[in-house]
Amino acid sequence: MIQQTETVINGIKIPTYTLNTLVVGSGAAGLNCVNRLFRELVECGAETPKDQVALLTRGVGLGTSHNSGSDKQTYYKMGQEGDLAADFAKTLTAGGCTHADVALIEGANSLRGFYRLADLGVPFPHNANGAFVGYKTDHDPRQRGTSAGPWTSRFMVEKLHAEFKLLGITLFNHYHLLAILKSPDGSICGALCAQTNKQKDPNHGLVLFNCTNLVAATGGPGDLYEISVYPKGQMGSYAQLLEAGARAHNLTESQFGLASLDPRWNLSGTYQQVIPRYYSTNQKGTDEQEFLNPWFNDMSTLATDIFLKGYQWPFDHDKVANHGSSLIDILVQNEMINKNRRVFMDFRENPRAGDNLQPFKLEDLKPEALEYLQKSGALQPTPIARLAHMNQPSIDLYTYRGVDLWKEPLEIGVCSQHCNGGFAVDHWWESTVPHLFVVGELAGTHGVKRPGGSALNSGQVGSMRAAQRIAHVYTQAPLPADQFQTLAAPVIEIFSKTISSIKTPAAEALDAAAEKKTIQHRMSQYGGMVRSLEGVKTALAAARDQYQKILSTGLKQKPPGFLPALETRELALAQLAYLESILAILEKGGGSRGSHLVTDPAGNLPHPNLTTEWRFIPENMQLRQTILGITYDPATHSFTRTESAPNTPPANLDDWFENTWAAYRKAEVFRKQHADTLKPYKIYAH
Repeated sequence: MIQQTETVINGIKIPTYTLNTLVVGSGAAGLNCVNRLFRELVECGAETPKDQVALLTRGVGLGTSHNSGSDKQTYYKMGQEGDLAADFAKTLTAGGCTHADVALIEGANSLRGFYRLADLGVPFPHNANGAFVGYKTDHDPRQRGTSAGPWTSRFMVEKLHAEFKLLGITLFNHYHLLAILKSPDGSICGALCAQTNKQKDPNHGLVLFNCTNLVAATGGPGDLYEISVYPKGQMGSYAQLLEAGARAHNLTESQFGLASLDPRWNLSGTYQQVIPRYYSTNQKGTDEQEFLNPWFNDMSTLATDIFLKGYQWPFDHDKVANHGSSLIDILVQNEMINKNRRVFMDFRENPRAGDNLQPFKLEDLKPEALEYLQKSGALQPTPIARLAHMNQPSIDLYTYRGVDLWKEPLEIGVCSQHCNGGFAVDHWWESTVPHLFVVGELAGTHGVKRPGGSALNSGQVGSMRAAQRIAHVYTQAPLPADQFQTLAAPVIEIFSKTISSIKTPAAEALDAAAEKKTIQHRMSQYGGMVRSLEGVKTALAAARDQYQKILSTGLKQKPPGFLPALETRELALAQLAYLESILAILEKGGGSRGSHLVTDPAGNLPHPNLTTEWRFIPENMQLRQTILGITYDPATHSFTRTESAPNTPPANLDDWFENTWAAYRKAEVFRKQHADTLKPYKIYAH
């Protein structure tokens, strides 16, 4: 059992748990980490691993891994037929701003993570020979993708959670991470959390964890955006890690793609390949218009573009020109934002003829689309029939969520979907703060462009690597109780005052719900798919002003408790980090890249008939060799920017067996550190 005591600070009694490692987050990465760590400790000879590790979460079953997916959610792994870890790494680094040593590790351990999931019972399909065949996904030159259907990551969570329960690891359910505590030497020494169901208690439900290591696996910035496909309430622990001094990087690189708004779900893959009808209405749901038709010269190009959105799903500025598939994202955005109309996808109908476009015919599709549908036997007369033939589970999941695609359309938008950046980690997924590990989407390992599904692989590999490092190197005992209490006291005092001010707010306190909506709207408007230098400057100035007002006047909330207000405060800080990062790259002339379009009056139009506000500038390709980082100073509420170059694979790959065997027996392989992984080459305040 985890050791439990009680700490008394300023008359407040706070339960305190002492252990070696606390893993925060119960998604696929967090569960894999805690399970792997438990097993690694057993293999290392630990007599009481149940006393040393625990999992903490806002709620089992919450978060992106358990609640998100697509038509057939991709797991990207190393392929067969001569695919090597080095080849895999070349693909991961091809998009730029990605460290090669980390990419090589993700390749080398890819199949190890994948087969473990298969052995746990995740139903990845294989053929009669037992081979897990693959398919191409976005930004993938080879057939490395596989899938267990729309709920791939949910299956991963369910099977990993079953293993977690079997191992008997301690679970702290319904807890929110408030702050990460640090020792005088700069390494982490614990965490302050709040029990979400005890916010009314005299001690505010505060709980302390005295631990040697902390693993953050709390996911992406879902609640940061107004138009988002993340599960509602998905926060990520950005503010907590920033306040702990961890360096974030590549926060400029988020993915945006077409998704349904209610329920929130990615509309990639088969949803597009069956070529549904797109149309728009006014806000009342009337005045239907085939809004795509005027922008295309023929039905063949329009229908083929819709098909291509299947595996060219995230918005990509490189696929805009000459009626590229990402022109559809721009036209959807133009319809929603500039024309204030609602957009729908309807699987009951093929695209309608109109204007100068002839009626839809499958045989008129361009070869890439037509051959795919022919090989799949998907030549049925309607999109819904083709979808039922190719991917019935993609229909079933909407039925499960209360929508019958045979009877009704889906309202859609270009939504925030994934952050390719996050917090800088080394090749053990340890952050710039010693003993603080970051795994899953919160770890910024992906760079500008990544193959679809590679995040699931990264989460499994990174969480395994963190577990290995901890079990073999970081097994030292936590701080003595008196020393820990001394370090925790000032943090407790700060949060006690903040929480009390929320519970009994001043007259001038800001409404937390309203401030949150302002943050979300600002991020979707200025930090989303479409960005501009002047717009981001305006947004950042407003965000700074908002954050200072939150700090000075406080927040209030209507429901009892305090967590919604604290979450708004956390989002306000995360917003600053994102906008500071976006401004940095725009000021350097980064241009349009990855999944965002940078508009400029001097730029080119994505389509000659679009209005001038859509003029955009191309990417500065040289900046793919520069990783922009950002570090927060809580004392001054300011940020420091850093720049680093993507590193190269280590010169010595340790491929001589006898040497590797000797190093492994001595556990030297777990102590090895690549010196330049987290080293910036330029630092400047802003």
